[in-house]
Amino acid sequence: MLADACAERDLTDRVPAAFPASMRLYDYAASANCFKVRLLLALLGVAYERVPVDIFAGDTLTDAYGAINPARETPVLELDDGRTLPESAAILAYLADGTPFLPDDAFGRAQVLRWLVYEQTAVVPAIGGLRFRLVTGRLAPGDPEEQRRREAGLEVLALLDDELAAGPFLVGARATIADVAVYGYVHVAGEAGYDLSAFRAVEAWLARITALPGYVADLEPYAPNARPSAGRSIYD
Repeated sequence: MLADACAERDLTDRVPAAFPASMRLYDYAASANCFKVRLLLALLGVAYERVPVDIFAGDTLTDAYGAINPARETPVLELDDGRTLPESAAILAYLADGTPFLPDDAFGRAQVLRWLVYEQTAVVPAIGGLRFRLVTGRLAPGDPEEQRRREAGLEVLALLDDELAAGPFLVGARATIADVAVYGYVHVAGEAGYDLSAFRAVEAWLARITALPGYVADLEPYAPNARPSAGRSIYD
């Protein structure tokens, strides 16, 4: 409990780095990859312009969007000098620089990087990928691919539960972008059919994240055009 209290006091004294005078976030409201960036911006108290991008209406397939991000994915952060930064992990690292959400010491930063890599290579494909495919009707319970992703997700949750049983956050005594990144898809794991009550340390960690000053919960559900053959996107 003392560690939790100290962590929250540290975050109330956060001082954002010298951000550009204005920033734009190209953003799909139902993507947890985008939500992670919005969450960090809210925790930092940083103003920005949100540019809605409807992935399944073909918005990312245009030449104009391809110039912003050739991978045609969201999110993308655009700085006031016109430079653009895609990939949620890269955006989190940029925004967290010089703030309490990125440790000062090299080992702490390396530990954060470890979790950013793990989030994209294990958490997203298993939990995030399963959620997307079940919610949009691309998979049904019991499908072989559904079972494969479910088992992978259970392994992820078990690993996280073991890690979080040893401390309040993933890296050290206060929240970092490691927590913000992993929280994105884990906090909606129930939508993929996972029972988080079996992972008590994960549940307690989720509650600690929601208690952070500035926390927002604005992840939207997938729209009907996200279903197979209902729209146009790189995912169809």
